This record gives sequence, C-alpha cells and structure tokens, in this order.
Amino acid sequence: MTDSHEIAGGRLRATIRAQGGELAAFSDADGPLLWHGGPEWPRHAPVLFPIVGRLAEDRLVHEGRSYRLTQHGFARDSLFAWGERSGSRAVLELRESPATLALYPFRFVLRMIYEIADGALSVTTRVTNPAQDTLICGVGAHPAFLWPLAPGVPKERHRLTFPQPEPGPGLGVAGGLLGPAIPLPFAGRELDLDEALFAEDAIVIPNVANEALRFAALDRAGREVRALSVSWEGYRDLGIWSKPTGAPFLCIEPWFGMASPIGWQGEFADKPGVLKLAPGASRDFVWRATPHFVPTASPG
Repeated sequence: MTDSHEIAGGRLRATIRAQGGELAAFSDADGPLLWHGGPEWPRHAPVLFPIVGRLAEDRLVHEGRSYRLTQHGFARDSLFAWGERSGSRAVLELRESPATLALYPFRFVLRMIYEIADGALSVTTRVTNPAQDTLICGVGAHPAFLWPLAPGVPKERHRLTFPQPEPGPGLGVAGGLLGPAIPLPFAGRELDLDEALFAEDAIVIPNVANEALRFAALDRAGREVRALSVSWEGYRDLGIWSKPTGAPFLCIEPWFGMASPIGWQGEFADKPGVLKLAPGASRDFVWRATPHFVPTASPG
C-alpha cells in the first residue's frame, strides 16, 4: 500500500498520507502553506476523533465502565485504508477494530475526503454510525499553517479577520481542560497575532458566530503580502493555537466538541458538547483553505 498520495489542481497541490489519514503538505504556486512538521511539533493537520481535547484524567465512562482515551483520540495515530485516489481527490477510511474498542466502546466509520477544486482545498470528515446504538463522539480539524505565512514578514505583522465581529466569550484552558469564561482578544472582527496570545494555551471559542476567517501577512503599510481564507461547515466551535516559544505555525481548528470542563465528571453521553449520531446516520464536517493570489506581494 502506498503510504501517501498527491492531489493537485490549478495553483494548488496537497499530499495526504494513510498514517493518521492526515494532510501532510499543502502549497500554492507561491510555496508551502502548511507546517512541514519538526521538533517544535511533529504533526501537520491531525484528525481529531473520537474526542476533541482532553477528558478529565483521560477517562471515558460509558454505561458505568471506564476506558482510557488520551487527548484528541486515536484517529490521528491510526492507519487509514485508501478508498479512492485520483488526480484531484483522495478518500481514506477508518473503522472500529479490537484495538479501538478497547479504548472507545462504539462502532464507527470515519471517512476523510480531500479534494482540490475551484481554487480551494476541501477536507470533509464524514462520520457514520453502522451500529444499532447511538454513536457518541467529538470531531475536529487541526491544520497548522505556516506562521510567518510569507518569508520576510515578522510574525507580529499577521492578522486574523472574521467577516463579522466575534462576540465571545471564550473559554480558558488549564491542563488541557476548559476553564471559566474569559473575554476574547479580538478588536471587533480582527486579531493582531502575537506569540504571547498563546501563553496560556489555545484561544477557545465555543459556539463560534462566524464560519470563516482570513489569515494574512501584512507589509509595513498594512497591505496584504499573502493571505489564506479558512472556512468551515458543520462544526460548531473553534480553536486557535500555537506554541508561545517561537514555533513557526498557527493552527486554525474547527471543532464539534471540546475538552472536558475543569471539575466535570460523568458519563460520556452527558459530556457537554458531544455529537450524538443515530443508528445508520451520517454527518459531514467540512473545512476549506483558499489561498488568495496577491500579485504585488512585497514584505517591505
């Protein structure tokens, strides 16, 4: 089995690998857009399933039985099977196994669908419940884009912009678990990026009001040098994360589900924000990355 597959279209190119079902590279004609992995963080765009974030004590309780399930679940470390490979599209699949059932007591079909079309890369996570019982899970995307996005532009000259103001509040993070409500650091629609924003972990936005944002590198006059739009459908929450120690990436993460609140204990079915999928049902979660061509780009 070939471990990776490349898709392309127009100015865009992407590489997907079977290990983790993960997007491993994404670029346009101006160069790479996705973090290549390294000692700061070895991943690129991991698939978060069947949980997003951490459970308290890494413990999932279902019908009184306890299972050990670590942060973000097992999909990102699992080997997916290829379902389709063409010039512009790739499909991979993961199903339950004795190994997953020892960690997570639910049957599932998880498909990752990657496609380049109309100047964008779309990534669809399709969750299907093949069982006779309700499937309970969380689903998330975790793509890490290069930051700086353009060579020669300092990290502090980058900005996130929402189409509409994001009112908040956000949620704090402590030890990987969700803390109390906190104000969001946005100035209306905009967030000027700085490593210090991530000193306490991710910016977490539950029930995010927007379904898209624009990530841009700016010249000294505030004009865009390079820009990328990220949009999503089906997801409900949003995380924005980097390491506050010079790591050259920014993760823009649509989620359905989040970590456990600090102090919360209980059955997984009662965890705030989980997805409950009826027998035989499927649900799609989509994110798209659309690079914007800036013909007069100059970092100066």
